[in-house]
Amino acid sequence: MAADQGERTRRRLSTAQRREQLLSVGARLFSESPYDEVWIEQVAEIAGVSRGLLYHYFPTKRDFFAAVVERESERMLRMTAAVPGVPVREQLTAGLDAYLRHVEAHAHGYRAFHRAGATGDKEVRRTYRQALAVQQRQILAALAADPEFGPDFGERPDVRLAVRGWLAFTTAVCLEWLREAEMTREQVRDLCARALLGAIAR
Repeated sequence: MAADQGERTRRRLSTAQRREQLLSVGARLFSESPYDEVWIEQVAEIAGVSRGLLYHYFPTKRDFFAAVVERESERMLRMTAAVPGVPVREQLTAGLDAYLRHVEAHAHGYRAFHRAGATGDKEVRRTYRQALAVQQRQILAALAADPEFGPDFGERPDVRLAVRGWLAFTTAVCLEWLREAEMTREQVRDLCARALLGAIAR
């Protein structure tokens, strides 16, 4: 009887819904434990599916973790996309608000994403680095489009380095904020905004 009920539950989920369920379970497990300590069997058991079904979606553990990282990467890139015609200072406040709300709402995925940089898998690390590089380009493009800074501003080596360093700073702040929660979202937003504006000040 229980098995029949489980089968009906599986059938009720579409392919996209099942995939999202598995990635959500994976994000939680990878956020709580290092890559080598997470087992596919755990994911299948928590999701209530067979290992065979999980392997149907993700042929290997690396494929599964890479999908978790890519999912979070896509979410974060949407949060940091530049808005044409809007000054950077205005975008920064609104963008950080959206970003920090996302970090709160998807804490497991955020932690899992940033664990990817420490994994021993080259392909997973490449996906992680690519996502950070796109975030950096988005910020530099927004600076170049703002008359306050100018089209050549983002080409300066010191500015590129400052933006890359700011991304690392913001990540560290967000991870610590999730762990301690001693500051409000608005306080964290203002801290991160001051850090970027100070780093790129002329």
